Amino acid sequence: MPPSLSKLSIEEIRERFASADAHVTPQALNKLKRDPRHGVRQLYEALKKRYERDSAERTRLDAMLNFERVLWRAGVQHIAGVDEVGMGPLAGPVIAAAVIFPPHTELPGIDDSKRLDLEQRLDAERRIRGAATAIGIGVADVAEIDSVNIYHAGLLAMRRALEALPLRPQHVLVDARTIPGVEAPQNCFNKGDGIDFSIAAASIVAKTHRDRLMDELALQFPLYGFERHKGYSTPEHQAAISAHGPCRIHRRSFTFIRELCGEYSALFYDLKGRLDAAAAHADLQALDDELAACTSALAEHEQRKLKLVLSRRWKAL
Repeated sequence: MPPSLSKLSIEEIRERFASADAHVTPQALNKLKRDPRHGVRQLYEALKKRYERDSAERTRLDAMLNFERVLWRAGVQHIAGVDEVGMGPLAGPVIAAAVIFPPHTELPGIDDSKRLDLEQRLDAERRIRGAATAIGIGVADVAEIDSVNIYHAGLLAMRRALEALPLRPQHVLVDARTIPGVEAPQNCFNKGDGIDFSIAAASIVAKTHRDRLMDELALQFPLYGFERHKGYSTPEHQAAISAHGPCRIHRRSFTFIRELCGEYSALFYDLKGRLDAAAAHADLQALDDELAACTSALAEHEQRKLKLVLSRRWKAL
């Protein structure tokens, strides 16, 4: 910061730091802190908060880039971060993305897509696509989800995302699991979309891609509100399935779909209704005893669901 900062007017100082990208240094803060003018003191407080925010983001970004920097220093150029979205919804495909950045790329604000709001995700996606060397998208459709199960469909989508890259990755960083059928070395990170830069970038690209796809599917299946919940199990979505039945893009292998369509036993719905309404520990204990006494009258999947509901009700009371 030039030594003449203290000689600038308050308005000139404000203009100098008006842009959110304007760099605030400790030296500049020290000069502003010593300035006796009231208006400068106010600017100092605001800029101090910006500096602390920027410093925290710098520290976070450094941590997220730690593994990439190790590999880049070792001469590995093409590192692919991979992640999938759409494992939990009742409808729609699983989408995976693979992202490769040029060595030493740094983009502030890249984080687990679930931690970003819509505007932040779209801005991050734009910057990722502008900076990336390569991006691949992989899809596992509803028929495949119902055929191989949701876990293996997620792996399938991630492998396809890697195969869709225009260049072969030398190393793969992936969230929570190892992708079968991939020749490149892999490192998996538990909750990697929140702790690794390339995986987080992949989660953002996959999330924005899937959201747009669900918006398009909402036009084909207007009764379900896909443009709002993207296929997740919201009360609105559950009510639509109960009222209209599942459509072509619903995951029929998910037992909750059958539950919503009234395909479980009358005993199951009676017990579940009373569990949902239970307001005291004595009520839950009585239902727990009743459930234990009538397990032979319930299918295995009905027993599992009721035990899960019971466990959640115990925790809620």
